[in-house]
Amino acid sequence: MAHIIVVGNEKGGAGKSTVSMHVATALARLGYRVGALDLDLRQQTTGRYCDNRRRFLESEGLELPSPHYMELPQVDPSELAPGENAYDHRLSKAVSMLEADSDFILIDCPGSHTRLSQVAHTLADTLITPLNDSFIDFDLLARIDGDGEKILGPSVYSEMVWNARQLRAQAGLKPIDWIVLRNRLGAQQMINKMKMEKALERLSKRIGFRIAPGFSERVIFRELFPRGLTLLDLKDIGVKQLNISNVAARQELRDLMSTLDLPEVEIRF
Repeated sequence: MAHIIVVGNEKGGAGKSTVSMHVATALARLGYRVGALDLDLRQQTTGRYCDNRRRFLESEGLELPSPHYMELPQVDPSELAPGENAYDHRLSKAVSMLEADSDFILIDCPGSHTRLSQVAHTLADTLITPLNDSFIDFDLLARIDGDGEKILGPSVYSEMVWNARQLRAQAGLKPIDWIVLRNRLGAQQMINKMKMEKALERLSKRIGFRIAPGFSERVIFRELFPRGLTLLDLKDIGVKQLNISNVAARQELRDLMSTLDLPEVEIRF
């Protein structure tokens, strides 16, 4: 069976689509068959990222390893069992279609609480939650006191992950490996940054997730999106010498992939 990676939280602007495309493309470049789904049916950022990649490669006559992106299939009402949710059926059908030819399936969830996102989390073997280095984003995981020192209790997103874990346990499935990704880190060592680091470390022990290094805020990510490219594609499109920022960004991706510790994946880039 394919290993399912879900990228999700309940807030937009945390870099979910950038993380999704880089993880999926990294796996494809390592020789794995990767399927991809975008459950944000309105914005479809990852879907557009994949489409941009397809069009750019066709226009340049290039062939580069890429994830196989699929839109959720439509469903005829007659296919639904009594009481079955149409969105559940569409997601289940998409995963079944991809699973036959995929080693990994990456599912990018919307930045809001939806039925599709809820169901996708129950499918996750690995869950990646990108988080901006801000207590506004941290509030999705836990409620804290005014000083940012004391954790008062889990918040809405953590509760959804807990419910997904419970459903998987009841079904006899292996536990979710949950990784929280500190994303869009600034270069400066600010007090807020240190407070966030300590708060995440405390919370990780309390509700059970691992902390992974994410991507710093870099212009390169905004430049790559219109062509559907990733950091790993730069030399293939003629960039002979990477600048210091791009080299550092590639190292961040390498560190992320190593920390994910996906089954039988050896990092070779």
